[in-house]
Amino acid sequence: MARINEHYRKLKAGYLFPEIGRRVAKFCAENPEAKVIRLGIGDVTEALPPAIIQAFRQGVEELAERKSFRGYGPEQGYDFLREAIQKNDFASRGVQVDADEIFVSDGSKCDTGNILEIFGSDNKVAIVDPVYPVYVDTNVMAGRTGPSDDQGRYAGLVYIPATAANNFVPELPKERVDLIYLCYPNNPTGMVATKDELARWVDYARKNDSIILFDAAYEAYITDPKIPHSIYEIDGARDVAIEFRSFSKTAGFTGVRCALTVVPKTVMATTTGGERIPLHGLWNRRHTTKFNGVSYPVQRAAEAVYSTEGKPQVKALIDFYLTNARLIREGLQASGITVYGGENAPYVWVKTPGNESSWDFFDRLLKTAHLVGTPGSGFGASGEGYFRLSAFNSRENVEEAVRRFRKVVG
Repeated sequence: MARINEHYRKLKAGYLFPEIGRRVAKFCAENPEAKVIRLGIGDVTEALPPAIIQAFRQGVEELAERKSFRGYGPEQGYDFLREAIQKNDFASRGVQVDADEIFVSDGSKCDTGNILEIFGSDNKVAIVDPVYPVYVDTNVMAGRTGPSDDQGRYAGLVYIPATAANNFVPELPKERVDLIYLCYPNNPTGMVATKDELARWVDYARKNDSIILFDAAYEAYITDPKIPHSIYEIDGARDVAIEFRSFSKTAGFTGVRCALTVVPKTVMATTTGGERIPLHGLWNRRHTTKFNGVSYPVQRAAEAVYSTEGKPQVKALIDFYLTNARLIREGLQASGITVYGGENAPYVWVKTPGNESSWDFFDRLLKTAHLVGTPGSGFGASGEGYFRLSAFNSRENVEEAVRRFRKVVG
């Protein structure tokens, strides 16, 4: 009889967001008259910018004519998109990234999990806590951990707390690790990292032959000019870091699907025999073997993000969500609630009132105010006692959510 991957059985009862969906669905079924406002899952709500829609349509029209029809494209992405990304996201900031070091994909969530396939199962992994759950769960699935404890921490992972006690600045590991996950602007806390803070991580990685897996999915929301948008703005990072980016929250592509991973040709890891091997070629082999590329119309739509018309339209979209974040942050602060983030990121990290647990607060908000957020404990043990609110919603819903929230906690 076929056997399962036993590592899946180590996973907690359910992935965080499906569990939220289950509880909300149950409540809605029992209370069909309730108007539930969802500020939990970070899904966008506003329409795609006109320049993107126009490029999308043009790409589809090209497929309607034999002379312009395209079948399989390059798995790594079309040159027109890779070059646009290189020019606008990196060269414009004085960052060295070559176009052929960029791999276009259908999501950074997928890439942060798939990247593990090019690393050995005996690598020691460091996770900042709280953390995007996918980083942890994919390592569990890959067999890099033991079972979890009562707080949900898995044996074999090195957890690095980032809490109010250390101003959400995680300390360097006290032991040597091989892989380090960093996410800035951070999901879930909405905090950012300064150039000096990132330099400490790059220095650590260089001294310890570690690899930084840097998730920059929310870099477009950075408003502070002193905050780096890319790990490659740090000297030496090209030798020790892989960067993930996404069009999902930048340009509203959550349902369209387009992202990218940067693997510099200079970043290396070793074989069991000690030979240093470039990771670029390994990722290229994995990518071309297991992925057939993002569709042509989607890549044309992504290219339009960088067009003369597209840039201000995308900025307006980002500004809209940042205004939502400001309204949430200021509204809760006015009620005496302690909040973090929401200035350089689309998330607001809320301290739950009193000693209320994250899930108890979730249930109370849902039942009394018909509001949905994300329990902080779902992001890790250090997230207990916190709650994440997303700025991705209509202005009307955000303003109404703030009013309801203040009635519950005011």
